[in-house]
Amino acid sequence: MEPLHYILATAGHIDHGKSALVRALSGSDPDRLPEEKKRGITIELGFAHLDLCSTDGRPISVGIIDVPGHEDFVKNMVAGVGSIDCGLLVVAADDGWMPQTEEHFQILDYLGVTHGIVALTKADLPDADVELATEDVRERLAGSPLEQAPIIPVSAHTGEGLETLKIALATSLAQIPPPMNDGKPRLLADRVFTLKGIGTVVTGTLSGGSLSHGQTITLQPGNRKARVRSLQSHNQEVKIAPPGTRTAVCLSDASRQDVLRGETLTLPHLGEPSETADIHIQRSPNSPQRILRNHTRIRVHHGSANTPARLVLMDQKEIKPGESEFAQLRFESPVHLLAGDRVVIRDWPETSTLAGGIIIDPTAPRRGFRSPPQRTLLQQCAQAVNPDDSAKWAKAHLQRLGAVLRRNLLKQSRFGESQIDAALGVIDTVQIKDWVADPECWKNALNAAATLINTEHTQHPERPGLPLATLRKALREYLPTDSIDILLDDLCTNGFSRNGTLLSRDSHTLTLPPAMQAAAENVRAALRAKPMEPPARKDLGHPDALRFLLDNGEAVELSPDLAMDTHAFDEAVKSVRTELASGGAKASKLREVIGTSRRVLIPLLEKMDKDGITLRQGDLRVLRQQG
Repeated sequence: MEPLHYILATAGHIDHGKSALVRALSGSDPDRLPEEKKRGITIELGFAHLDLCSTDGRPISVGIIDVPGHEDFVKNMVAGVGSIDCGLLVVAADDGWMPQTEEHFQILDYLGVTHGIVALTKADLPDADVELATEDVRERLAGSPLEQAPIIPVSAHTGEGLETLKIALATSLAQIPPPMNDGKPRLLADRVFTLKGIGTVVTGTLSGGSLSHGQTITLQPGNRKARVRSLQSHNQEVKIAPPGTRTAVCLSDASRQDVLRGETLTLPHLGEPSETADIHIQRSPNSPQRILRNHTRIRVHHGSANTPARLVLMDQKEIKPGESEFAQLRFESPVHLLAGDRVVIRDWPETSTLAGGIIIDPTAPRRGFRSPPQRTLLQQCAQAVNPDDSAKWAKAHLQRLGAVLRRNLLKQSRFGESQIDAALGVIDTVQIKDWVADPECWKNALNAAATLINTEHTQHPERPGLPLATLRKALREYLPTDSIDILLDDLCTNGFSRNGTLLSRDSHTLTLPPAMQAAAENVRAALRAKPMEPPARKDLGHPDALRFLLDNGEAVELSPDLAMDTHAFDEAVKSVRTELASGGAKASKLREVIGTSRRVLIPLLEKMDKDGITLRQGDLRVLRQQG
């Protein structure tokens, strides 16, 4: 039976026995650095593996991340819990809830960790008051996603409670939906090193999709390409690494200097890095009593990276503990984020954790941050009770964009194909060809296009329609430029037609306004006075009246400088056909046949060539073979 894969991370105050507990559970020592062993504290992230079994007999493969508890290394702790399924909150029974316990607990909450176990360590010590410690922890968890979490007294020294803890872990993990495999793999690099004879190795937690041997990946935010040479998951070489696993990726085409801790290994099509992101930010009521002010310089922890940024608040001048607000993160260097990602915000000196938040627009423009459309997008996404509510997110983004190519909808988000398909199945949309649109936006754009065309017909009944270029420019207010032709195709199924570069209402009839009728009659008379020798257009005057005659079929345009009465043009074509029926003829001969000058003949013959009536062969004109 294929095992379920999950990632578990420890959390808790320094010297509460996190590493000792991991060692007792897994048999592996997560502390690997000489300095860690010398000082007896965890500094860097440690890793271990644990095999469990669910109550129905299904194997559970658990990757364990052991994090440092010292306040100086909280940034390393955040790097370890950026993409986990379950938290193991460690509280010493003799010490109780301490400052780093609270900070780590807030970080788990900010990152959306809703499954967890509390291990009450050092339960064997004489001064441990298990009952009192349990009661205190339960009070601290009240009102949080972990308020019903099991609290298990354990001793890494005697082994007391370890089996109970394993059973509780297996039970809790089995209740978590398996990690999504939606074709959006991201490996958050927390270690990078070189192995002699193997190459550059990047390790991290894999989420969102699988990675395969030989696959081309992109290192973000640098947009650098590399290829997967080999893969390991839980110390076993594999061809495919599934999501929800600790994974080591050996890269070809990348040196140790090419890859930095904090970078993300992902696929080339999963969006672009950006220096701006819009976020819904929240502060815990128990966060440090420091006011978070507008334009504060902060550090944003995302995945295993942290990036300096300025925090720009939408409405308020400051955020106090217990408050929430929409904000924009203006990074000092590009970052690669997806909509739905959770981040942790710490102060610039890295002494306090101040807030957390959910990324709503990972590539937000700085201009228009406070505009009504962007404000609506942020509000609607923030209203999703469940951050994984793809329908709410899809609807909000469609309303913001108007229309989007199906393959690009929520592309730079945590939602996979199956979630987006499910969302489109429950929300109202307009789907035409490869495009998906918000019905209200689409309707408004159709109405705007119809109004523009009708206005053109009313104001200029002598014109056959509205130029496409004018219409496209006006409709950019409603829809993305690339979708406008799809909208116009839809419009043309509802009483409108496209004729070359013009769009018109099907019922429109060309009509001369009274003020132009005399001018049109003068142009008709001038063209018919010498039908085979019409005057130049500049000599006709009344360009609007001539345009009406051309559009109405009463005149034919030979060139930008010359027009001809339609009846005369038809007679000229008839004469040329008759002459060429017995063979080719030179221009001089055709000029005699038609009875015109070279000034008229050359553009006339070029028009006939263009219309497919004649064909030029050297000095001769011949009839073009039909069919």
